[in-house]
Amino acid sequence: MHLLRLAILAAAFLPAALLPSSAADDPYLAKRAAMVRDQIESEGVRDPRVLAAMRDVPRHLFVPPELRGRAYEPRPLPIGEGQTISQPYVVGFMTEILRLQGTDRVLEVGTGSGYQAAVAARIAAEVYSVEIFETLAARSRKTLSDLGYRNVTVRQGDGYYGWEEKAPFDAIIVTCAGGHVPPTLLRQLKNGGRMIMPVGGPFMTQNLVFIEKDARGSVTHKSVLPVVFVRLLGH
Repeated sequence: MHLLRLAILAAAFLPAALLPSSAADDPYLAKRAAMVRDQIESEGVRDPRVLAAMRDVPRHLFVPPELRGRAYEPRPLPIGEGQTISQPYVVGFMTEILRLQGTDRVLEVGTGSGYQAAVAARIAAEVYSVEIFETLAARSRKTLSDLGYRNVTVRQGDGYYGWEEKAPFDAIIVTCAGGHVPPTLLRQLKNGGRMIMPVGGPFMTQNLVFIEKDARGSVTHKSVLPVVFVRLLGH
């Protein structure tokens, strides 16, 4: 009985936007469940925390209003400034491979719509996200704030250089493709940390590269998935 009372009290202090939705107040709930079942879980993403996060985060609120009806389709969608929101499976895959923990501090390079940050923030303790376009940084900051995400911080800047003041990070997610892994980001990755980044040119084959830094600081790279991402700008 005591544990039940504590659970009720804890729920009372959650931001309303982060409480589980019902079909009555979220007309996209069934589409989101189908997205997770048919596009993400069926393709091999198994981490229950990732699946739960993607069932909960209202993807349709991270795309332009005229595209909300297409938010749960298995494809990227334009969000302005020549940028896109990644297709759902890629978001799930990138989140799962980082093996996020509830105490982790995460750096995201390329905030875009804010959707990837929102998914990661459902699992990790803190997410720091850098976006080169001020329009997208401002829009994603407002969306995340309106939805009650208090553990995500967005700033406008050149993500190639990371976020030195908040380093080191347990995990780094790069959501735009570069020709190489920035050494600045590797320096900001903790020993024992994990990083995922698309590597390749805009007109070349790109691969998601998974990077791990061991307890001694040695780094290993492994290509894990062919992808197409927008280009890493700046620097």
